[in-house]
Amino acid sequence: MGRNGELRKRIQDEAHVRIVDRGAKVVVIGEEKQARRAEWVLREMLAVVRKGHTPSLDEIDYALRESRGGQGESGPAPAGEYQPLSDIMGSPAAAIRKDIRIHPRTHGQKGYLDALHENELVVAIGPAGTGKTYLAMAAAVSALLSKRVQRIILTRPAVEAGEHLGFLPGDLVEKVNPYLRPLYDALYSMVDAEKVQKFMETQRIEVAPLAFMRGRTLDNAFVILDEAQNTTREQMLMFLTRLGQGSQAVVTGDVTQVDLPKNVVSGLREAERILPGVEGVALIHLERRDIVRNPLVQRIIEAYDQDREEAEAARERLHAPRILETEREPHEGTA
Repeated sequence: MGRNGELRKRIQDEAHVRIVDRGAKVVVIGEEKQARRAEWVLREMLAVVRKGHTPSLDEIDYALRESRGGQGESGPAPAGEYQPLSDIMGSPAAAIRKDIRIHPRTHGQKGYLDALHENELVVAIGPAGTGKTYLAMAAAVSALLSKRVQRIILTRPAVEAGEHLGFLPGDLVEKVNPYLRPLYDALYSMVDAEKVQKFMETQRIEVAPLAFMRGRTLDNAFVILDEAQNTTREQMLMFLTRLGQGSQAVVTGDVTQVDLPKNVVSGLREAERILPGVEGVALIHLERRDIVRNPLVQRIIEAYDQDREEAEAARERLHAPRILETEREPHEGTA
């Protein structure tokens, strides 16, 4: 069956139709609504192929999810409109490793990259798997290799998310490095290891805990603050006021994954409330539909969200005021 057979099977199984090749034509057999849905997905994938790209299972899954919302003007834009990162960010194609193709896979991701292209500060909020950190890293690497910035600075708040780092050997940097590993992973996935090492040795790429940002002015840099939901209000303000001339910043986080003490307000939530309307700042909300990891991740997040909603509804019912009606005793009649 090959790759095309695998993709066709995915569409058939999800849309509950049968797809038959008849020479230059493809026939979709099934109920009208489902057949139209499968037709729309096939047209989306054809647009991708015409741009010289073989659709992945992730892209098929996303198109299938989008197709549930209807087609036409009210539905999603054609997948063929998604541009490679190099087109969006205005940088040469050589900016990213040649063996990978980085481009937005969802409408939310496309809006995110557009915001990165147009604003000095972007705050991206969304669940795991939506590409918040990965696309920010890709934009940073693109900016560095096209010489629009002189360095990349990657930082995270060193919050012990239920795990204790004190037992780890080494100084503070060595203790925190494992916590910063996701940033390294994203970096190494798109830039050759030797080039990354060279950049780090020459300080063109720096990875450090957020506490190390205090007192600095970051000029001509692309700065990424990851896991920002675990910053305090004071830490967030400190970070945002580090930006110097020629710099750009991206703040990413998931407000449902806060590891701070219960009495401490997340700096990301505060930024989400305060920053809208500030010139040069874009606030982007990525949603479950923007998840591009294994489709299982989306289903897991949906299950947890449903459980949380049910628990909140149960609490509301428990604490709702109750009005008790008592039977009135009949008035005694007179003889």
